[in-house]
Amino acid sequence: MSIKPDHWIKEMANKHGLITPFADKQIRHAEDGNKAVSYGLSSYGYDIRVSDEFKVFTNIYNTIVDPKNFAPNAFVDICTPECIIPPNSFALARSIEYFRIPRNILTICLGKSTYARCGIIVNVTPFEPEWEGHVTLEISNTTPLPAKIYANEGIAQVIFFESTHVCETSYADRSGKYMKQQGIVVPRI
Repeated sequence: MSIKPDHWIKEMANKHGLITPFADKQIRHAEDGNKAVSYGLSSYGYDIRVSDEFKVFTNIYNTIVDPKNFAPNAFVDICTPECIIPPNSFALARSIEYFRIPRNILTICLGKSTYARCGIIVNVTPFEPEWEGHVTLEISNTTPLPAKIYANEGIAQVIFFESTHVCETSYADRSGKYMKQQGIVVPRI
């Protein structure tokens, strides 16, 4: 396996729709000119943005979190430019970018250090070969205080790994349950 550099990511985005929309450089300012958590192409990856759609976890109606039977009322849906995540809680969100992963590529996605240094952890599973869709992001506030997330700004970095051999069975081949997901997708069994 090899890590793919910026010129490969740029070529794949422009010719094959790897990432849509695609920013071919690091963007460090919002449209209004104010500083922003950066996003876009980096040396060996791509920093994705979080949309303004959030599902903030609430424990009002639940006594247990069950991934096999996740209650639909476990979240409060909000659309906002700044999401406040309660202390010791989490929210689901989605990337602005839509991904189309080639059959010989696997990605790892890690939270940006700006948020990590504030006790905010972003969890995303790998993007498997031939998976496509918006990325569902789990954003955990590990602090005892409310935490602010800025929509339309950077949230995590995707690193692309290329295999010298194509996988025998891709995510598309096995009809993965999160294939071509749009919006924020809650747990499925």
